[in-house]
Amino acid sequence: MTQVLHGIEVVVFDVLGTLVDEPGGLAAQIAATGEEDPARWVDDWQQYVADQQARIARGERPYAPSSILDAEVAARVGVPALTTVTRSLPAWDDSAHEVARLAQHVTVLGLSNADAATLQALGRHADLRWHRAVSAERVAAYKPDAAVYRAAIDDAAVPPSRILMVAAHAWDLRGAARAGMRTAYVPRPGGDAPMSDDRFDGSFGTLAELVDAVVTGTRL
Repeated sequence: MTQVLHGIEVVVFDVLGTLVDEPGGLAAQIAATGEEDPARWVDDWQQYVADQQARIARGERPYAPSSILDAEVAARVGVPALTTVTRSLPAWDDSAHEVARLAQHVTVLGLSNADAATLQALGRHADLRWHRAVSAERVAAYKPDAAVYRAAIDDAAVPPSRILMVAAHAWDLRGAARAGMRTAYVPRPGGDAPMSDDRFDGSFGTLAELVDAVVTGTRL
């Protein structure tokens, strides 16, 4: 049975991992430096960033924007040129088309832990035609801190019940749901799959199916 999502006025997309291929993009650029085991460095890179974001959330470290964390881990890899790698991650094959298609019907926002400059550059590079992008840097926090989702809700300027958060990361959707947003899961390689007790408003096999569900709901 085809899923339909009614009453959605704003769709908020997670960016890293959901609209762009973060692990694949990192691996390709690390491999281009001559590293023989890029997959290991990708794991180390993502784990370092996640650990530092968690330290910031616990108050063990002052807030630092994502570009600083990227610079720190690039230094650990020993290739400072990788500092800006996040700005040129490739979009998944369907992302640009489906985001543009959805933006003809509802307001589309990007919401990312990437800092504002990185997010702006990444949107241009990946040709993501959202209406606006909201960076976690605005509230000096990282998802899943509630303040980040509230920033998106404030930007959307509609009730949270009319906002749909879309992500390939179940932890991200849980955070959005706690803030009152509706939620939809779309799988991506390297994402965080839902657990058996997760209850999202929709779960879709592809981004196209998600867009169809929202567009159909606007017409009924």
